[in-house]
Amino acid sequence: MSAVAPPPRRRPILLGTAAIAALARAPARPARAQSSPAAGNELRLGALFPLSGPLALLGDESFRGVELAVEERNAQGGVLGKPVRLVRADAADPAQAVAEAKRLMEQDRVAAILGTRASALSLAASQVAELQGVPYVELGAVADAITERGFRNLYRTCPRAADYAAVVLDAVVEVLAPPLATDPTAFRLVVLHEDAPDGQSVAAALEQQIARRGFQLVEKIAHPPRASDLASLAPRLRGAGTDILLHAGGQQSDIVPLFRGMQDANWRPRMVIGTGGGYSLAETARAVGAAFEGVMNVDVTQFAVQERLAPGVGAFAETYRRKYGTEPRTGDSLASAFGARVFLDALARAGAAERDRLRAALLATDIAEGTTATGWGARFDEKGQNQRARPFLVQWQGGRLVTVFPPAAAVAAPRARLGPPRD
Repeated sequence: MSAVAPPPRRRPILLGTAAIAALARAPARPARAQSSPAAGNELRLGALFPLSGPLALLGDESFRGVELAVEERNAQGGVLGKPVRLVRADAADPAQAVAEAKRLMEQDRVAAILGTRASALSLAASQVAELQGVPYVELGAVADAITERGFRNLYRTCPRAADYAAVVLDAVVEVLAPPLATDPTAFRLVVLHEDAPDGQSVAAALEQQIARRGFQLVEKIAHPPRASDLASLAPRLRGAGTDILLHAGGQQSDIVPLFRGMQDANWRPRMVIGTGGGYSLAETARAVGAAFEGVMNVDVTQFAVQERLAPGVGAFAETYRRKYGTEPRTGDSLASAFGARVFLDALARAGAAERDRLRAALLATDIAEGTTATGWGARFDEKGQNQRARPFLVQWQGGRLVTVFPPAAAVAAPRARLGPPRD
C-alpha cells in the first residue's frame, strides 16, 4: 500500500494546548447584536457550525435541523420553564472554532454548545468547552478521536467513523458480492481519503476492518481538501486494478474532478462507495451528470428511507418545507434535529442546566432504535458516544438518492454496478 508522493501536508487533528491557551488569552470578538427575550428569562444554547467556506451548505443544513428542534420545543413551552434561544456562531477552521466557542461561553453565557458537522472544528472547539466545563454536543462530526479523550462534558449523538467503515464493508459482502458472484476477498479495494480529520478517521477505520476481514487493500491514497489534481488519478486507479473505490470524506470540490478524470480516461471501477456528505448532495449529482448514476454512499439517514424504521421522517420533511420553502438538501438537518431533541429532552429531565445533573440525565437516556425519524435510538456510553446511531447505504438511482441497505431501511433494491439499470 502506498500514499501519494509527495504526501500532502497533513492538517492537525487537534489544536495543541499552547495554541488553545493563546487563543483563550486573546480578546474575544465583540458580541453580536441580538433580538431576544430579556437575559435570565431564556435558556441560551450555542450553535457552532461552518456557515461559510467549503462546508457552508452542509453546515447550514445542520443548523437548520437544530433550529427546527428548538422551535418545536419552544412551541411545547420551552425547557425548564424558559424559551430556548439559539446563538449562532460561524467557524470555517479550527482557530475560528476555538474563538467562537470562547465567545459563546464567555460573552453569550450559553448553557451548552451544539455543533459542528466537521471533525477538525469539533476537536478544537470541544476541547475549549471541556476546559471551561461547558457541555458540548456533537451532532454530525465522525472522527473516532472526538470521544476518545476522556472528556466528561462531551456527547456525540451521531455515528462514528468506525460505524461508517463497518457499513461500507458490510455492503461489499452483502450487496455487491452476491449479484456479481464474487468472493468479497477477491475484490481489489482502494481507499481514497481527504487528508483531514473526517477522512483520516474513516480511512483508518476502513484499513483496520479490511485487514480484519481478510479483504484486499491494494492502495490507500490521501489527497488534500479541494484537490483539483484528482482529475489525474484515474490512470493510477486503473493501473492498480481497482474493483471498488472507497472514497472517505469527499467534498463536492473533490468528487467532481475525480469523476471527470474517470470519464476522460474512459474508465471506471465496478463501484464507487463514498462516505461523505458531498456524495449525498444533489448539487454533486448534477455537476457530475450521468456518470453519477449508481454511485453509493454511506451517510446519516436520508429522506428516502422506510418510514416503518424511521417514523416521523415524512413529517419532519414537511415541517422543513414549510419553514424554508424548499426540500431538505441532505439528511444532515434530520441528524442534527435528532441530536438536539435528545439533548433538550435530557436537559428537561435534568431539571437544571448544571453539568453533573445533565450528564446523569444523558447517561440515563434509553431510546430504542427504530422509534425516531432517523431510525436511530440513543444510549450513551461513559465516553459520551451514542451507541444506537447507525449510518445507512444509499445509492443514486434515476437522479434520486435512495436508501438500499440494510433491507429494513431500503426503499429500492441496490444495483451492484455503476450506470443505468440494464434492460
